[in-house]
Amino acid sequence: MDLKQIGLNDHFSSLASEYGSTEVEIGRVCTEYKGLYRIFTENGERFAEISGKMRYQSQERRDYPAVGDWVIFETGGEESNAIIQHILPRRSKFSRKTAGETTEEQIIATNIDTVFLVNALNLDFNLRRIERYLVLTWESGAKPVIVLTKKDLCEEVESRIKEVESVAMGVPVYAVSSITNEGFGDLTQHLTTGQTVALLGSSGAGKSTLANRLSGKQSLAVQEVRHGDDKGRHTTTHREMVLLPGGGILIDTPGMRELQLWDSNEGIVAGFDDIEAISEECRFRDCSHGSEPGCAVLAAIENGSLSPERLSNYKKLQKEQAYFERKADKRAQLQEKQKWKKIAGDRTRFHRPKH
Repeated sequence: MDLKQIGLNDHFSSLASEYGSTEVEIGRVCTEYKGLYRIFTENGERFAEISGKMRYQSQERRDYPAVGDWVIFETGGEESNAIIQHILPRRSKFSRKTAGETTEEQIIATNIDTVFLVNALNLDFNLRRIERYLVLTWESGAKPVIVLTKKDLCEEVESRIKEVESVAMGVPVYAVSSITNEGFGDLTQHLTTGQTVALLGSSGAGKSTLANRLSGKQSLAVQEVRHGDDKGRHTTTHREMVLLPGGGILIDTPGMRELQLWDSNEGIVAGFDDIEAISEECRFRDCSHGSEPGCAVLAAIENGSLSPERLSNYKKLQKEQAYFERKADKRAQLQEKQKWKKIAGDRTRFHRPKH
């Protein structure tokens, strides 16, 4: 396997050269299971697990390999799994907060060049969700591209494209149909050799159909949406790399109707740069855009240049981020306390006097 086709470049080759032993190789994680990984290597695919040292030193989920990671591994015997020793530093990382009450990062995929944000043009069309996905994409370090699927089921394609463009300034927007094959040619410019593209969207948005169409094979299961509300069932159940015939890769992900922010201050600024720019004209520096006099943002809503729904979503994401930061700070304090408690316990165990 030519690893350059799936993203190995001078940057990662240079990082890998620091582990100069002839007993180790470089590979890329293509699928993640519970405690087991499938990796692409120069000699094809193989299964791998992390070393005992890495397991001992890992404190959080981000310390473990994720789909898209470049890893240094030892081959082991022919019948045994490879052993992952190191994860090379990530150039980009798409994360969200784990579902539920716990404040923990869930890595969706890493080392992504472009994110295809997939949203259906039928009844599941949702501008606010697109805004949320854009925030996380900007935060990840990857470039967003919006792909509007099921063009054949929508009679207002052009108006909906304009709606999306109004909240995604400067971001490419394409409408496609797997029935009529319209629009797919526009996507190929982002699918060149060595490029990594991740597909992100809610259930039923058409990600797996899109992946199958672009890869030229029915490699991923596809399910029909429910009748009556156009809501989709979860088709992809885990993150998976799909090799493209012309080089490059797609990373398909499970449908995510709930996508909670994770450390996304910069992403919010980038995703709502229009509101950030208007805010510079507010009379007060700490304007909350509520009822303060001289608020330029409220003036923009009154004159119709900014929608109240967009401002509402902006405030919602800011509150969500502030809540995350408070919980993350408490979690960091608890982890620091537990770390020192463990160190103290180790010292007591190792220095206990002999009788």
